[in-house]
Amino acid sequence: MDNKPDTNMIQKNSLIAYKGKPARITSIYANKFEIEFSDSSTLKVREKDFRFIHPEFTQVSNDCLHADLSILEEFQQELLSLKEITEWLFDEFTPQTSWCSYLLVEDGLYFYWQKNKVFVRPAQQVESVRTRRYEEKLATESLARCIDNLSKNIFDKQDEPYLKEIARVALNQSKGAKILNRIGIENSSEAAYKLLLKIKYFAPSFNPYPARFGVLADEQINVECPHVERVDLTHLNSYAIDNEGSSDADDAISIEGNKLWVHVADVATIVASGSDLDLYAQVRGANFYLPEKIIHMLPVAVAKTCSLGATDVSNALSFSFEFDGKNIKNIEVMQSVIRVSNTTYERVDEILTKKSNQDLTQIHKIILAHKKFRDSSGSVSLHMPHVDVRCINGKVFITPQVTSTSRDLVAEMMVMAGRAMAKFTSDNLIPVPYALQDEGNFSAEFLEKKDSLTLGESFLALKNFKRSATSVKALPHYGLGLDAYLRVTSPMRRYYDLLAHQQIINFINDKPLLSIKQVKEIIGKVNIALSDVHKVSRISNEHFKCVFLMQHQKWTGTGTVVDIRGDKVLFMIPEIAMVTQIKFKKPPKLDEQMQLRISRVNLANRLAIFEVVK
Repeated sequence: MDNKPDTNMIQKNSLIAYKGKPARITSIYANKFEIEFSDSSTLKVREKDFRFIHPEFTQVSNDCLHADLSILEEFQQELLSLKEITEWLFDEFTPQTSWCSYLLVEDGLYFYWQKNKVFVRPAQQVESVRTRRYEEKLATESLARCIDNLSKNIFDKQDEPYLKEIARVALNQSKGAKILNRIGIENSSEAAYKLLLKIKYFAPSFNPYPARFGVLADEQINVECPHVERVDLTHLNSYAIDNEGSSDADDAISIEGNKLWVHVADVATIVASGSDLDLYAQVRGANFYLPEKIIHMLPVAVAKTCSLGATDVSNALSFSFEFDGKNIKNIEVMQSVIRVSNTTYERVDEILTKKSNQDLTQIHKIILAHKKFRDSSGSVSLHMPHVDVRCINGKVFITPQVTSTSRDLVAEMMVMAGRAMAKFTSDNLIPVPYALQDEGNFSAEFLEKKDSLTLGESFLALKNFKRSATSVKALPHYGLGLDAYLRVTSPMRRYYDLLAHQQIINFINDKPLLSIKQVKEIIGKVNIALSDVHKVSRISNEHFKCVFLMQHQKWTGTGTVVDIRGDKVLFMIPEIAMVTQIKFKKPPKLDEQMQLRISRVNLANRLAIFEVVK
């Protein structure tokens, strides 16, 4: 405060204001003044620390008489002394009227201090301040009402601005909301989300995790397919086998004599290396398969343009090869045009049972021989329970993933294609992102019975697996029992498949390839994106499994003991592919089965607690 009134006016018994309180000067020293308050307490202060009000002290009140504010029209934007303002407003200059003028200046609506003078605001500025104060008053009242509502676990439409602030925190789009501080809740995404669930602002079926991890939404981008010279393979019977109702097939199979064919949607012709669409796909890494929706790696228009069987003939990147019981040989690659027959797993199961299609029957015979080769080469596959989780119009459905002859046929054909293209790219020194897996720590006893493991044995064996990885080196994939493996059958859904296609197509067309260094850089970038893909997909499934159990509060199912840790027993519940821990005084045995029921669900923490049905 810079307050320098006429020093001659400051004398003993003067009325001053110190931090908004009236006080009397009792003594004057060289550099300080002793002041006394109404409660008889005293204090020594400097001149710059107080505001001079009146040369005479009397007890004053904050209850003031009405001031004639209309007179201010004549003094807009003028500087006046406190004495002058007082005389104009109250017609007399007394300690009480001076104190009332001081309070008006401190209020700041009509005046404000400029050093020891008073500036009279222009009418437009007064109105602006009045409007702002009114809005602040409404905001304060609105905030108070919202806080009161939240204390009762309710909300109304007027609370929406504050709830949106909390939602931004819950979705990791803001670091904090002031209202959370006011109600004593931590400014964290977990705490904010828990609150919004509690008051039912977020429905249980709302999935917060894609937004929380910054998953990019689908974009509508039109695409065009450039013309390229293609080999006509329309004479082949090409089968795209998929689930009932699927409309975006990206692979098909054929056979011609001893030659197997795998045809894959030619996405790389549209999504060229280094293009805007390529960069679009890199930052996503793969499709996000969420219970409530699919978030696509590529614009939906790409799938519509490239899907096999969507039109009479389809563009493909076709791989052909032969299998002699051990080796894959005579590999050829070409951009092709094919004629596709779309069918379902159920239909193919029926065909294979009746052996009513020579092509599929012959393919099945070959893939069985290839699976036998991989088994003899040390492949290990643990058949853990898997389920499909779907949320439709807020209702959650969980269905076990089934295995069948047709699904095994398609899966093995894709493995053969990956093996063939790993050999092709390795032999031709084409830099691509190979999939690899180091050898697991499995005992000879385990490997001997690997095809007949119990659920408990399979669960315990999980810790002996090595994590799969991606490298520019064609190293063994021990889990598959292959010397090298390259994912090439899902370029619409997985970026590494797309990258492999781009490199292969450039090679067969004598175009420049990305270097090993460039492919390594892309792998590093895409691995970051894939980390989020896997994390968001996993926790979204956990979330909706909890929602399912909330929607089926009396749910019961069979749990199988898969691990025993002292008095804590881990159960696998195959029907919903969940693991739960229960304490026992006398633990059951490994693989023992018990009926379990849901006890409670903590959706915010994605935690379901089960108990044994007695």
